Amino acid sequence: MWARPVISDKGDEQMQTKKRLIVVAAGLACCVVVLSISASIEGGEKTYEIRPEIWTPEYRTDAARAIDAYESLMHRYMDVTENNLISVGADVHTLTKKLDDIDAKLTLISVRIARIETALGIKQPKPAEQPRPKQSRGSTGKESAQPARNSLFGADTSQP
Repeated sequence: MWARPVISDKGDEQMQTKKRLIVVAAGLACCVVVLSISASIEGGEKTYEIRPEIWTPEYRTDAARAIDAYESLMHRYMDVTENNLISVGADVHTLTKKLDDIDAKLTLISVRIARIETALGIKQPKPAEQPRPKQSRGSTGKESAQPARNSLFGADTSQP
């Protein structure tokens, strides 16, 4: 029914040759493209921009340096003063506690002595009248009035 076309060997060789030429042309085109890209990257004139950043200290006068040194000295002095005041405050607190302890012990001793004197029937001497200080001008005399204490050693026995 259908006739089969006859392919000659001559046409087959021409086809093979054309295929080879196309492959070689494609390979050659790829090489040219690669070479042109690398040449454009590397072959162009290169320009570099350098921005140097050099820091120099600002010019300062002797007066400005002296003022800075004085400020630094004052900061150190204030720190030392603060530390010393904290230390003094702690010492005052400790001394206050010791004096309170001594006052409490003296009060107890005064109470004990008062009980011993009443048990033995010893009368307590009347406290000597203290001379009144001279009044200065403008004072009423009420500021210096203090109640007399009735116990031995001048301790106040009004507290239990």
